[in-house]
Amino acid sequence: MGKIAVAAIVSIWVIPVSILVNRIVPDPYMDEIFHIPQAQQYCNGNFRSWDPMITTPPGLYYLSLVHVAALFPGKYFLQLASSFPEVCSTAVLRSVNGVLAVLCSILVYEIITHLRPALDDRKATLFAAVLALYPLHWFFTFLYYTDVASLTAVLAMYLACLKKKYLFSALLGAVAVLIRQTNIIWMLFVACSGVIDITMAHQRDYMEVDNLKTSNKSTGLSTFNTNVNVSSNLRKRKSRGNAEANKHSFYWTNTSSTARTSGLLHEIQAIVLTSWHIKWMLLVSFSPFFFVLLAFVAFLIWNGSVVLGAKEAHAVSPHFAQIMYFSFISALLAAPLHFTRGHALDLFQSFWKNRLLGFFLGFLALIAGLLSVHFFSFMMKHFYSSIMWLMDCCSIAHPYLLADNRHYTFYLWRKIIKLHWSMKYLLVPFYVYSWFSIFHLLDKTQRRIWGLVHFLATSAVLVPAPLIEFRYYTIPFYLFMLHAGTNDGRSWLLMGVLYTVLNVFTMRMFLFRPFHWDHEAGVQRFIW
Repeated sequence: MGKIAVAAIVSIWVIPVSILVNRIVPDPYMDEIFHIPQAQQYCNGNFRSWDPMITTPPGLYYLSLVHVAALFPGKYFLQLASSFPEVCSTAVLRSVNGVLAVLCSILVYEIITHLRPALDDRKATLFAAVLALYPLHWFFTFLYYTDVASLTAVLAMYLACLKKKYLFSALLGAVAVLIRQTNIIWMLFVACSGVIDITMAHQRDYMEVDNLKTSNKSTGLSTFNTNVNVSSNLRKRKSRGNAEANKHSFYWTNTSSTARTSGLLHEIQAIVLTSWHIKWMLLVSFSPFFFVLLAFVAFLIWNGSVVLGAKEAHAVSPHFAQIMYFSFISALLAAPLHFTRGHALDLFQSFWKNRLLGFFLGFLALIAGLLSVHFFSFMMKHFYSSIMWLMDCCSIAHPYLLADNRHYTFYLWRKIIKLHWSMKYLLVPFYVYSWFSIFHLLDKTQRRIWGLVHFLATSAVLVPAPLIEFRYYTIPFYLFMLHAGTNDGRSWLLMGVLYTVLNVFTMRMFLFRPFHWDHEAGVQRFIW
């Protein structure tokens, strides 16, 4: 099976659904009314034109130019005016995401097989195909949004880092940031993951060297033989920092032996000490990421904001409840992994082994969750009230507010969280359970510090976003699923069925259940 099989499976639904969407919805819809005209300006060679309502950088438009040039090389390079509508039509621009979705599924397969080399090829293919059906990713495959391109660039950057191609990974990170500026957080996450991998690898080397010396002393082997074995072991790394790091192996005799079995603090201590002793190697390896970060900081100073356009409507404000919503939505969309009796029992037993610490952390998480939904869900409350006031009382509506009337988050807020004043508090235990479940699954395959870095990166992306937007959950969800400690094919099959049902429902609502507003002309459609 493998990569070709994954690409073929994803193409089976990408091609026909794309044709159906373009036939029923041929004109730009929602954010496409900004992105498609802008991309067409670029196709026409007008690179100085910019719509002030667009908030993201032009990375997607540059990718579209490459795509269009590949499809219509003669017409594009000859700049035939008569061919412009055909070359940069809505359907052609949307097809960019179709191609990227297939590429993204291949990247998912590559990452899975890299992280789990012993995994059966059929299971790896199944996992990649199921993740390609993830509803938020699947739906926006057929529209001209930045989500699919953003996810593809981040996964490509991560795969390159896993393969220790750090310069290439940083270049892909620059591309990811050029598509969506919040990807700077995921570039830093990838760099941190690379640092963790390198430091942990050096710890294992030092442990092997120390164990070899101890073993040889106990068996009476000569110092010469010991030194030969030690040198052979160290040469395998072929890293410039090994000679200096070897001088400090004393630290790892005491630190690394407890790092795997002890808690987060020991892991942090071990990584900090190792990083210091191999600092020059880390500096050389990850300096490209640092230069991308400097370029991003320069952009922030020049632009005065994270977003490019519509800055007033996208002002940064703290919304800590976002990380609660993310955990619950992610758990629901991976329900066969989280909400089973066996998993819940396993999670409880892990708490019971260290009852004092476990229940203290649970209590602390509950308090933090209650405070988050009490003090930081007011943005959505006022957002909802403003929409209802505008819809009921006014003939003039703000486009950013009314847009949510077409999003499922609008109805989830009104029908669930807004159902009763106590509902948002009653959901907090489910939020907390979801986060502990996520950490527990990650703990089976990843070090705790990796889970912490994932949590911090997710928070850095979501907390500044004032409005609930499920599309922003896609990248952290994918990174979690790629590292979730389960190879149960049955659970993944159940997720595939769940995703298929959701995708059929949402696409049916989008295509065949349009509606109209009394105060504005045009057809409206339901969307994530």
